[in-house]
Amino acid sequence: MSTWRVWSTYVQVCVTDERLLPRAKSLTRRLLEDVDRTCSRFRDDSDLSRLNAAPGRWVEVDPLLVEATRVAVDAARITDGLVDPCVGRALVSWGYDVDLELLVRRPFAAVPDVLEPRPDWQEIRWQDGALRLPADCMLDLGATAKAWAADLIAETAAAELGCGVSISLGGDVRVISSGGELWPIRVSETERSAVDQTVGLARGGIATSTILARRWRTEDGWAHHLIDPRTGAPVSGEVRTATAVGDTALAANVASTAALVLGADAEAWLSDRGVHARLVLADGSVRPVRDWPAAPSGKTAA
Repeated sequence: MSTWRVWSTYVQVCVTDERLLPRAKSLTRRLLEDVDRTCSRFRDDSDLSRLNAAPGRWVEVDPLLVEATRVAVDAARITDGLVDPCVGRALVSWGYDVDLELLVRRPFAAVPDVLEPRPDWQEIRWQDGALRLPADCMLDLGATAKAWAADLIAETAAAELGCGVSISLGGDVRVISSGGELWPIRVSETERSAVDQTVGLARGGIATSTILARRWRTEDGWAHHLIDPRTGAPVSGEVRTATAVGDTALAANVASTAALVLGADAEAWLSDRGVHARLVLADGSVRPVRDWPAAPSGKTAA
């Protein structure tokens, strides 16, 4: 196992053949740099920053960003807009315009007076090597890119190395077993919280979304990175943490993110879609959904 820091969170790489760990680490670092170079909102030289600087016009970009955007639009479609990539301006208005490690060192952020109308994610267009955003849109891939990257790395590593792989990017986990082995996955609300539960996963993904991490102080108290697209403000916190399983890390993350946005309606939404999940409510009480912590079978959220 190897662990290091990136994107203001942690990376953990595990393989069933420890002799292959150096190659797995090298592959992971390379793919993470490719994703950062193309998809980061906090790099002036990224393809995403160039795209966000030219809404309403076609912009030539790396195919990796086209795929990351397509994935984000699929998440919006699957959740009827609960997980929306067009919340970049809302995030900036709440102060999240730099990497979190820089943001938390700033004085208290101002709270926006007026929340601007949100551009329609359904108007995002793509073709081979190019994207076009709707007018006034600032694309933010934070709700999906990390989990999508975990899937990309795990699938690439398993194919190239021929062994079982487990990749965790800040709580978005994808596992691929080589012989049916169970990977022990520790579930907690934040990186520094006590482990609440350890579950075994032989395949697929598990993801935790929470309002207790990636947060900063504003004049009115804490703000965090999970925006409710219906209001343009950080979600209220009726569900403060959600952990879900899915066929991929992305599927699990889409479900856990939607659960935080839905709050009191999360349990019914997840259950209707066959998602096994664990919800931590605002008062700290825990509510399992369906057969948590069973691994998914059949219908999933994405």
